[in-house]
Amino acid sequence: MCNDYRLEVETSKIFEDFADLKIRIRFSEGAPNIEARQDIKITDTAPIVRTIEGEADAGDLVQRRWSWPGPKGRPVYNFRSDGREFDTGRCLIIADGFYEFTDPADKKKKRKDKWLFTKNGEPWFCIAGIWRANKDVGEAFTMLTTEPGPDIAPYHDRQIVILEREAWTAWLDSSVPAQSLIRPLAAGALNVEQVG
Repeated sequence: MCNDYRLEVETSKIFEDFADLKIRIRFSEGAPNIEARQDIKITDTAPIVRTIEGEADAGDLVQRRWSWPGPKGRPVYNFRSDGREFDTGRCLIIADGFYEFTDPADKKKKRKDKWLFTKNGEPWFCIAGIWRANKDVGEAFTMLTTEPGPDIAPYHDRQIVILEREAWTAWLDSSVPAQSLIRPLAAGALNVEQVG
């Protein structure tokens, strides 16, 4: 599953797009310095937009750790959404690409093949996530997963939940059933290229 993603889009573009969707962005901890990164890995800190209770058309942009320790100490960086409702702790994870890894086509190669997925026709997107407080690491987030869509299926048997732009406001509104928003993307929604 996704254990590496990218965010290189300019911060001003992110704020413009949220404004175009009539989502008011708040900065409860001050405006963060969001640096462009080609690889955001498990336990790194990255920007999320979380629900603000009582404000269905607004979100709080903060930076948090990706993953919290699970019961056996392994990081929870992906979380199965199947059959679950998420009434609290929803967030949008901002990205412009994510990676999947497959066994190398060239058997002499020691490393896995690395594939970059981007959203067709959109410079960046949001992944459905949840966040929670953890006694060991503080507040952290994880990405929700679902069955793979046709663009992902050749590379992995699960996929992260990428929300269509018109669903971002609904994801931030905990009164909207999560399962009404969670679905794989349609064929052709993602571009894929080998990058390693």
